[in-house]
Amino acid sequence: MGNVRILALYITICVLAFVTSKIIIAVLCYRRWQRRHMVVQDSFSGGKLVMFRSPKMKSLKSNMLLKKTMKLSNKDIIGSGGYGTVYRLMINDSTSFAVKRLNRISAEQDRGFERELEAMGDIKHRNIVTLHGYYSSPHYNLLIYELMPNGSLDALLHGRSMNKMVLDWPSRYKIAIGAARGLSYLHHDCIPHIIHRDIKSSNILLDQNMEAQVSDFGLATLIEPDKTHVSTLVAGTFGYLAPEYFDTGRATAKGDVYSFGVVLLELLTGKKPTDEAFIEEGTKLVTWVKAVVQDKRGAYVLDNSLESFPVDEINHVFGIALMCLEPEPSKRPTMAEVLKMLEQIKPDEL
Repeated sequence: MGNVRILALYITICVLAFVTSKIIIAVLCYRRWQRRHMVVQDSFSGGKLVMFRSPKMKSLKSNMLLKKTMKLSNKDIIGSGGYGTVYRLMINDSTSFAVKRLNRISAEQDRGFERELEAMGDIKHRNIVTLHGYYSSPHYNLLIYELMPNGSLDALLHGRSMNKMVLDWPSRYKIAIGAARGLSYLHHDCIPHIIHRDIKSSNILLDQNMEAQVSDFGLATLIEPDKTHVSTLVAGTFGYLAPEYFDTGRATAKGDVYSFGVVLLELLTGKKPTDEAFIEEGTKLVTWVKAVVQDKRGAYVLDNSLESFPVDEINHVFGIALMCLEPEPSKRPTMAEVLKMLEQIKPDEL
């Protein structure tokens, strides 16, 4: 009888210790959250502004940020698409942000907002665009990002940017390395791991130093390290999606690798995956490049604006791109392997 009482007491102590530890952890996590976030209620519109504490946000008055955010108009638009509308928010001559607005007109848009917050909340990496805060109201949500002064790779590469600079080979190589670093971080270093699901040139932004930063996590999926995939509805952008995605509906890291391979081809050829010439011929960028390379006419596919380039480096990047674009996912390298191969091309300059 005495042993039973001792066992019962032992179990009770263990349970109390477990519950107490959970409470302490919850309190510490909440206090950490408080230290990292500043919450401002907007009684006029019923919305809530959450600012992530950072050196850039520390000097800002939350009410001023909220007031300027509410005054954004069509003249401030710098981009738009299926994901929402992006505005330039100028606080003063030295401080500006990119604000993405998602109207709350569908459950999927709300889920996109939640996915982006979930994926971006704790990420701090030089090749992933910084999320500074968000605003949530009954009719729309706003995401407040670091503004990238050189816009997207898509706009710059395909001549739709106000910046008319021509991307030389060193710049393209640097962008490829930066984007690979950001994506490798998502796949291998985040816990849980993150599958982006919409890697494309318009979601690779360029800062003042032409450093690439991966953006737009509206389709991102979090995946535990011991899992290989998650089942989802087919989503993403035509021309970048891995072929197996249409058959299985499974989002995998190897699907992101395929999309990154398409981006590498864009950097090499200067052509969009949905180029009108491909559509007219009933083909696509990946098929066209593979056919030309197979005929040993690789130089034919290079972007004409590349006036000078090291042939060996170009060939190496072509080879890496084609590995990423293997039809069989298991034959594709991981993003960590892709990054390592890219870095080995010019190790002395990294």
